[in-house]
Amino acid sequence: MRRSLLYPAAAMAVVLATPAMAQQAGLQVSVVDAASGEPVAGAQVVFENAAIAVRRTVRSDAQGLARLQALGTGGAWVVSTAASDTYQEAQAQPVQLRANFASSVTLRVKPVGASEITVTAARAVTGINTVNAEISASLSQVELAALPIEGRDVIGSLVRLPNVVASTGFFPEAPVISINGSNGLDTNYLIDGLDNNENFLGGPKFPVPLGFVRAVTVLANSYSVAYGRTPNGVVNFTSPSGTNDLHGEVYALVRPGRPLDAASAFPRRDLSGNPVGESFERYQAGASIGGPIVRDTTFFYANLEYTRDRNVQIVDAPALGTVANVTGHNQSLLGSLRLDHRLSDDWSASLRANVGRVSIDRPGGGLGGGNATFPSAGSDQDRFSTLVAASLRYSGDDWSYDGALQFSRFRWNYAQPKGLAGPQVAIVGPSGLTIGVVGHPGYVFDDLEKTWATTHRLERRAGNHRVSLGVDLLHSNFALLGGGNPDGNFTVQLTPAQLSTLAASGQGVNLGAQDVLALNPTVLNYAVELRPQSFGTDQTQLALYVEDEWNLTPRLTATLGLRWDYDSLTAKGGRGGDTNNFAPRLALNYRPDARSSFRFGAGLFYGKLGYTVISDALQRNTTSAGFLSQLRALQGRGIIPAGVDLADVTFDGNLTVAPPCATVATCPTPAQVQAQRATATLGEGRILNPFGYKSPHSLQLSGGYQFQASDTITLGADVIYSRSHNLVRLRDFNAPAPFRPNVANLTAANIALLRAQPDNASRLALAQSLGLVRSQAAADATRPVALVAGGARQITVSETAGNATYRALVLQLAKSRGEGWYALRLSYTLSKLTNDTDDVNFRASDANTFGADYGPSANDRRHVISAVGTVYPLDGLTLTVAGLFQSGQPVNFVPDAAIFGTQDLNGDGQSFGENYVGNSDRYPGEARNSGRLPWSATVDLGLRYAIPAFAGRLELSADVFNLLNANNQSGFANAATTSNQIQFGECAPFVQRNAAPPRQFQFGAAWKF
Repeated sequence: MRRSLLYPAAAMAVVLATPAMAQQAGLQVSVVDAASGEPVAGAQVVFENAAIAVRRTVRSDAQGLARLQALGTGGAWVVSTAASDTYQEAQAQPVQLRANFASSVTLRVKPVGASEITVTAARAVTGINTVNAEISASLSQVELAALPIEGRDVIGSLVRLPNVVASTGFFPEAPVISINGSNGLDTNYLIDGLDNNENFLGGPKFPVPLGFVRAVTVLANSYSVAYGRTPNGVVNFTSPSGTNDLHGEVYALVRPGRPLDAASAFPRRDLSGNPVGESFERYQAGASIGGPIVRDTTFFYANLEYTRDRNVQIVDAPALGTVANVTGHNQSLLGSLRLDHRLSDDWSASLRANVGRVSIDRPGGGLGGGNATFPSAGSDQDRFSTLVAASLRYSGDDWSYDGALQFSRFRWNYAQPKGLAGPQVAIVGPSGLTIGVVGHPGYVFDDLEKTWATTHRLERRAGNHRVSLGVDLLHSNFALLGGGNPDGNFTVQLTPAQLSTLAASGQGVNLGAQDVLALNPTVLNYAVELRPQSFGTDQTQLALYVEDEWNLTPRLTATLGLRWDYDSLTAKGGRGGDTNNFAPRLALNYRPDARSSFRFGAGLFYGKLGYTVISDALQRNTTSAGFLSQLRALQGRGIIPAGVDLADVTFDGNLTVAPPCATVATCPTPAQVQAQRATATLGEGRILNPFGYKSPHSLQLSGGYQFQASDTITLGADVIYSRSHNLVRLRDFNAPAPFRPNVANLTAANIALLRAQPDNASRLALAQSLGLVRSQAAADATRPVALVAGGARQITVSETAGNATYRALVLQLAKSRGEGWYALRLSYTLSKLTNDTDDVNFRASDANTFGADYGPSANDRRHVISAVGTVYPLDGLTLTVAGLFQSGQPVNFVPDAAIFGTQDLNGDGQSFGENYVGNSDRYPGEARNSGRLPWSATVDLGLRYAIPAFAGRLELSADVFNLLNANNQSGFANAATTSNQIQFGECAPFVQRNAAPPRQFQFGAAWKF
């Protein structure tokens, strides 16, 4: 190697003592004879990065390969071969490296005396992968800058890449993309190769803005053993860095909304996923700057971005004398800093910090009539993230090393009350409809996560082998303050006289809970949280891996890897931890010539458990005598293993009790309700799984071909297969016997008769007589153990037993601009994902019969066509057209209460998952997700025009989203319970609840230097 490893012990000590990140990047050069295609050994290959003043020379080996590892990602690398007595000099186009990947370049050299030939095959948009079998796609900084992107939201732009679609999630703030059709919570998010996951549920912790992205990559299949903690896909951001040239930008961006935006009968969505009305406006401003602190040695890059949304909502409570507008403001402040320092030619270090302060305003009211939540019951959602990281790298000829350590903190206060503590009061008028909600949001969810992460990788080149050893450790501590309202939640019914009193009070939108309770109204329901508390535990995820990249011949490379993963959450419950997660992986890459590559990948990929699996089991748990008696009875029936100590699976979590009372004056105080702790009956109790937990995993296979048709055009085809096991879902240990509606009685005449009944109670009675509905009492009679005081009707666990299968064919064509006037990216994905669970709170529609629910995923798309074209007609003018065309998402048909008098046909009662997943009973005779929405088609337009100004460029921009103003019922990120994917039975008309955003405009100005 170039020189001995300097100060290895000191270097390791620095990494272990300093917050750090892993951002290893490699560059492999293959030197081949242009005439014969044979490798050229002994060529002097120069690796040069003028932006950071680095120049290294490596001789190609017997395979014609020269490679450096642990390189920085700043600047652009140019590789060349020096002229010799035998061959002419050759040089490739500049290559920008991606964190955690070895990019590849092929140089075809011409013998002395012949005309010069230089052919480049760089691992970039127009390049081919000549290293391994990874199925991935990237968007570079240049591509992102040209794309029309709403609100500079980089995650949303990933739908332009194959194997990525907009996601149907199960709460408004769920991740907006799905990789391979899987639940968006399964994706592993990284910055420079290090963890950026909100580990309670999932999704990115720090929302990386456009100004802090050098490139973003989606890894879909057959990636290296260095990546893990997901059985599905990875999103890896490469951050920008400073160079010897001072550069940056100052920008302003506005989405003005109406009247420029097209009108729509359906709500839009802000970047958090929450619905907003036509009044919605967004204002953004920010700046970034990068350059040298000490030329050639120390560099910096800083980015700061601020976003403010404005949304007007209506408090519509005429019966209370109030119809008024309230205004909410979402705010986001995202700051990032990166420092890079060269210690020597071989050693370098980096420091990164990211701070995010995102607040989502719920001011009360809603988007139309009937929204009667007053400001006193409004709340703010805060998502505060902090990541501090640093890294140390050694890049030698034979040895390389990356060390990493990071600390992160994430505070997620989902419903911070706007007003003072106190009860919530839902007001019901004489008609039985809710006419107002005042007082308090009604619940508490305040999560704090602190995480330490460290990664280390040591690589040694030995002949035709390049062997890597690595360790990846992540330790998180969680604390959740959750539950209902300890001051009580009331549902009260007011008389006309009481309504008149409130309407005449003049309180308007300032109406509060005590104003209503002082009237001593009739109480329909009263619930008190008896155990408001903060609780949590730790999660440790450890991975060890070894990988050998073996150049079998100059044209064939085999990468053999083995990774071992352990997740400490699998040790919760009644069994020990899941310790046998050994994941072998194989990648073959065959290069028949310098312009093409065949690749094949196979391997196992293990994922993690979301902390919510354990947190929900603690929060909805109890140790009351009645509940323990039910558990012992289930042990006696063999449903719970006899040898399990119930103390290992139970916990005193939150507990909400609903004491009966006729009027407010007769309701016991929250302190008096404490006496009912032991006798309160739960609709659902949840315990830690007495059978233990397994880590989710997938078997992945892939095969593909890439061909570089010219210096700027690349073609590719990939076939992907993934079979996932041990996915999380809910099982009811106390489920009633299965129930199948008598479909023979579901005739047109009977449906008409059911609809003609005067009320739901009459419909329910008739439906029961026809065998279409089972009463709750009849269902309860078939449960393994009876309902008792202090017990629960449903006794659920999260089990790791779900399955999924994904198959896909991906065709791609990419053309980089080069010296031409246009660039193009075109992809077609034909895919299918089937599964028997879509979310951690998914439950079988009937009596744990998950096999009957095996069907298309909620995010299954059979056909996806993405086309992005950019033209450069004039100097400084850029025009980008981005089209996305997708076949429809699945439709799940559910029962209609207007026919059956209820949606609970089997009488098993609602569950926790009912509120967040929408996985209610199926319409009789319908399989899960048996319908399809129509195709969606969206065309976006981005216009950029830059002119010289103030020693830089002044760029004006205009973006038009959904240029054709299509009414797309499918193909956009949404929450399952509000999407068009839930419909009543096929005999009912289609009900459109939502739509992709109508035509919208965004304008910006930026000074770039």
